[in-house]
Amino acid sequence: MDLAAFANRLRKNQRHWRKWARRRHITCYRLYDRDIPEFPLAIDWYQGSVHAQVFARKGLEPLDEAEERLIGEKIREVLQIPGHALAFKTRQRQRGLNQYQKTGESGRPLIVEEGGLRFEVDLYRYLDTGLFLDHRNTRAIVRERAAGKRVLNLFAYTGGFSVYAAAGGAHASVSVDLSNTYQDRTRRNLQLNGFADPRHELVRDDVFSYLDRAVRERRQFGLIVLDPPSFSNSKKMLEILDVQRDHPRLIEACLRLLTPSGELIFSTNRRQFKLDPALEAQTRSEEITRQTLPEDFQRHPPHRCWIFRNA
Repeated sequence: MDLAAFANRLRKNQRHWRKWARRRHITCYRLYDRDIPEFPLAIDWYQGSVHAQVFARKGLEPLDEAEERLIGEKIREVLQIPGHALAFKTRQRQRGLNQYQKTGESGRPLIVEEGGLRFEVDLYRYLDTGLFLDHRNTRAIVRERAAGKRVLNLFAYTGGFSVYAAAGGAHASVSVDLSNTYQDRTRRNLQLNGFADPRHELVRDDVFSYLDRAVRERRQFGLIVLDPPSFSNSKKMLEILDVQRDHPRLIEACLRLLTPSGELIFSTNRRQFKLDPALEAQTRSEEITRQTLPEDFQRHPPHRCWIFRNA
């Protein structure tokens, strides 16, 4: 294991991305993304704290505990951070909502800034931190398009899109998620930014059920954000979700809720995802992945993104 090569690459990356982020007033960004196959980590900087995830090594044995400890020490040395500022996790490919499950670590909430807004993250308690950095640009697009609109945020997670919509002047928003934990975090993120307002509604519900009810009630939204997990067999859900199989149903229901000039932003991190050709034929769709994918996530693009409008 060539720790010197890893340290050199991480040091070089830090110099580059630190300058890049400073010019753009970005405080949370990706530093290293499996640059060297022997060291399959994603390393993210969160305003002085570091979140490192180890992925499975293709064709190689997994890293053992001793190797992970040495890598962690090298990360702290290169980035010049104390031990408590590094969250180090081993991440296997997850199914369902496993990426949202607790790690067993105690929570250490941290308030970070993005786009002039404030968000609560926790680098330790869950596998994911509460703010997906690869959707930084997508959130900015939501803010640009939200003015005066009713915004629907489905699979809202911790409400990042809802906060950006409110900051962009949304008339109202609805954040739908089945998890009480994440709805509580959405509430705190809205409060952190001065949007603790009845116009920004939180709905704990299964998304399929919510969409069925909203269609029946003929609700209307000028902007909808649909960013579902790739797969979920959560016991709380009424149905198993498979985004490849179910995306036509989800998208068609959302289109029925759009105002005549409304837009649906749909994103997925499903590997080898294929958009249903019938949707392309029946709607006005535009893939915007190039606009939504930040520069610091170009090595391993984690998502694809489209805008849909009614034909």
